[in-house]
Amino acid sequence: MIFLEVGDLTGLVIIIVAIMILPSIILGIIGAVLFANDKKKAAKILFIIAVVYAIISLGICGSMMV
Repeated sequence: MIFLEVGDLTGLVIIIVAIMILPSIILGIIGAVLFANDKKKAAKILFIIAVVYAIISLGICGSMMV
């Protein structure tokens, strides 16, 4: 685990940023696929969940990283 050395914690920061951003991107992609397949109600729900997750994760995790 070279990325998590005590002197250099960039790997840990990358992991935290990935946890903050990737789930909302994945939910958005799934929502776009469902929207293209005419399942508009499920796509809207996934878009809303993705936006709420992004707002909460960037707000709470972002404030803890500062």
